Amino acid sequence: MEDFFNRFYNQIFPHSGTPLNPVIQILIILVSAAIAWWIFNAVIGRLKKKYRDRPFFEKNEQIFILIKRAGHYSILILVGISLLNLFQAPMAEKIFFAFMIILLSIIANSIVNILIPYVEQHLADKTDTQVDDVILDLSSKFSGVIIYATGIILALDVLGLNIMPFVAGAGVAGIAIGFAAKDTLSNLIAGILLIMDRPFEVGDRIEIWTAPKNSATWGDVIDIGLRATKIKTTDNIVIIIPNNEIMMRDIINYTTITKEIRVRIPIGIAYDADIKKAKALIIKVALELDWAMREPAPKVVVRNFGESAVDLQARIWISNPRRRMDTISHVTDRVKEVFQEEGIEIPYPKRDIYIKREE
Repeated sequence: MEDFFNRFYNQIFPHSGTPLNPVIQILIILVSAAIAWWIFNAVIGRLKKKYRDRPFFEKNEQIFILIKRAGHYSILILVGISLLNLFQAPMAEKIFFAFMIILLSIIANSIVNILIPYVEQHLADKTDTQVDDVILDLSSKFSGVIIYATGIILALDVLGLNIMPFVAGAGVAGIAIGFAAKDTLSNLIAGILLIMDRPFEVGDRIEIWTAPKNSATWGDVIDIGLRATKIKTTDNIVIIIPNNEIMMRDIINYTTITKEIRVRIPIGIAYDADIKKAKALIIKVALELDWAMREPAPKVVVRNFGESAVDLQARIWISNPRRRMDTISHVTDRVKEVFQEEGIEIPYPKRDIYIKREE
């Protein structure tokens, strides 16, 4: 760099045989940097005025800030290299380059954090496969770790430190941590499989097998994480279930395909009751519900001949699976009232006891 300034100086002043003064070289570097800084800001300002109304830049205004920051860092890197070459300080040069690598890692991470949501919105949401969603989700969670780890390794290498012992130590430590945290790793793998397979989505209503005693046994999925899944029951209780446990269970999803489900309600009547009339009354009660579907229409079937009753079953299609318990409660209450009014007996077990008295 010093030879470059000397040649440049000799071309301007060919009759001067003295080398360029270091102070003048420093001034030239600083003035050149200031001019480049001003020109770069002017160019970015014009580009921002021209393209800020575009959809991408309108939703990601920070991209101009990142571009400007990257340009400023580049100018500072060139200035630093020029000054370091001028003063011939190898150790200071290594420290400077290591510091610049860390700064560039910060910029790269900021750019990735902007690009991933954009790609997810314009690419992943338009595809049927879930693999790209998983890749983007994992990238958003681990991109920062990968970028900073790479930056630190490169910075250490620039400083002249032997990173192989660190890599070997990290490998041994990784194996030890893997054995110690096998349950956590199992949950992470299960979380990735859940994200890929999608047996349920956020907002779906599913059965819960680990609900507390005497509490609701189903709820809505509110979060699917890499380690655990959060489900809010109808009692407004949030249950956090490890993903590994979910993958080993049968998952009952009420809303994965459609919002329409069929509710089955058992009802018993006496053997001497009018079955046709009882069926008609049950269907009439079911149609009182606004969320009960008219097509397919409710129906009642005979399921079994019990010990003391004819076991009927009402089958009602409803348009809102979250009204399942409301449907069961309403039909059960109203059927009892209507049966009492119409004289249809709801039997209960009876026993005749004969007492034999001996003389």
